[in-house]
Amino acid sequence: MSTRPTLLLVVPVAWAPLWMPWFEGAPFDVLLHDLDAYDPKAIDYTLSFRPPFGLLKSLTNLKTIFSLGAGVDAFLADPEFPKSVPLVRFVDPQLSTEMAQYVVMHVLLQHRHQRDFDAAQAMAKWAQRMLPRKTADTRIGILGLGEIGTVAGERLSALGFPVHGWSRTRKTAPGIQSFAGESEFASFLGQSDFLICLLPLTKETRGILNAKTFAMLPEGAYVINVARGGHLVEPDLIAALDSGHLGGATLDVFQTEPLPGDNPLWRHPKIVATPHIAAISDPRVTANYIIDSIALVERGERHPNTVDMGKGY
Repeated sequence: MSTRPTLLLVVPVAWAPLWMPWFEGAPFDVLLHDLDAYDPKAIDYTLSFRPPFGLLKSLTNLKTIFSLGAGVDAFLADPEFPKSVPLVRFVDPQLSTEMAQYVVMHVLLQHRHQRDFDAAQAMAKWAQRMLPRKTADTRIGILGLGEIGTVAGERLSALGFPVHGWSRTRKTAPGIQSFAGESEFASFLGQSDFLICLLPLTKETRGILNAKTFAMLPEGAYVINVARGGHLVEPDLIAALDSGHLGGATLDVFQTEPLPGDNPLWRHPKIVATPHIAAISDPRVTANYIIDSIALVERGERHPNTVDMGKGY
């Protein structure tokens, strides 16, 4: 009988060619859910993004559950999730860099009115214009000062934007003013010409991008959501855009994904919608992370990126 650990990869079968080659030579066996036959009791580890509800509970000898992404809300939404088993987030500096690139790009596209110039070019129209607001007067508010929020804030601060962030507890980061807790939420929002959501999705943060939040933003503020679709109350956003209170929004995540073709977010003139591509995990990098992580757990060590079940991240 093999004494090698077994990892169950829970991804669409069509994704298998992206992942399996990078696990060749790993010191554990890899099985693919929905393709390979397996004994649930023989599974030591799982790697997935949105495992089917009840699956993880059925794997009674799990040592650790690995997430394919930084967020773990899809795991904790399972009413039968085995909370006694360590859940580990995927953390990759390149993923944080790419997410920050996306945020900076969309801030600059809006700040520099690039889409207006794109429209003018399509009409062969020479349309020079001054920036309506200086960079130094354009305040960036970041919801969530974790690793990704901090990197994005530092990049924007380096470009000359005043940056402040809001989080559950006070944070310290170069060039970023920290706001914390409910008592400072309204003050934070009132100083945010751009509001960028990079929060983890928890029961406390679900629906945080709502009509009440939007009303506390300065008139003409721009919203960017690259965290989770569950943070946004979509009808509230459309209402705030249609009223003119908000100037626009960029959305990379949605309540339902893929976003249905009849969803009004696709065609709203003030919304830029992208298909959850702000940052995508590289299979090779992820496989190396999992190989190293399983070795760490097999040595009896606690993984540094283990989720705090009390906080939900």
